[in-house]
Amino acid sequence: MAIEEVILVDEQDNEVGTMEKIEAHKKALLHRAFSIFVFNNAGQMMLQQRALSKYHSPGLWTNTCCSHPRPGESLEKATQRRIVEEMGFQCEMREVFSFIYKAAFDHGLTEHELDHVFMGIYNEDPEINPEEVAEWKWIHIDELLADVKANPDNYTIWFKIALKELGNKEYLG
Repeated sequence: MAIEEVILVDEQDNEVGTMEKIEAHKKALLHRAFSIFVFNNAGQMMLQQRALSKYHSPGLWTNTCCSHPRPGESLEKATQRRIVEEMGFQCEMREVFSFIYKAAFDHGLTEHELDHVFMGIYNEDPEINPEEVAEWKWIHIDELLADVKANPDNYTIWFKIALKELGNKEYLG
């Protein structure tokens, strides 16, 4: 298996180098990431539950897909590559905003990401990769927001940040 590298960036998203992914998470270095939010025409959001084998946040619910672009790979190509790898489909996407967050986990790793948020529309069921995704579901926004409020520990940190920002920017219609 090839070494997986992330793109290190400054707070303006200028590339400052690359580093092996786990090392970047151990050192809590800021790196480029993306989160994809897919909706259907009924206004539901597609969520995934992270596989139990994930090195952090296993079993938590989150947005449709998230990952890191590879060195030399555009965000647009990375989002298309990764949604196929995790969810088994393609759809048109557009970037809607980005944010920086830092979150320490209990096993010596820290997510410190400049997260680019993309949105897309898809109306079929995904074909999930069980190495990446345990479960998936469509959920209405009102139901999701109520569940996140009642059960925040069931959701990933970055998802809760991005979801709040999506609501603030009124992307959720």
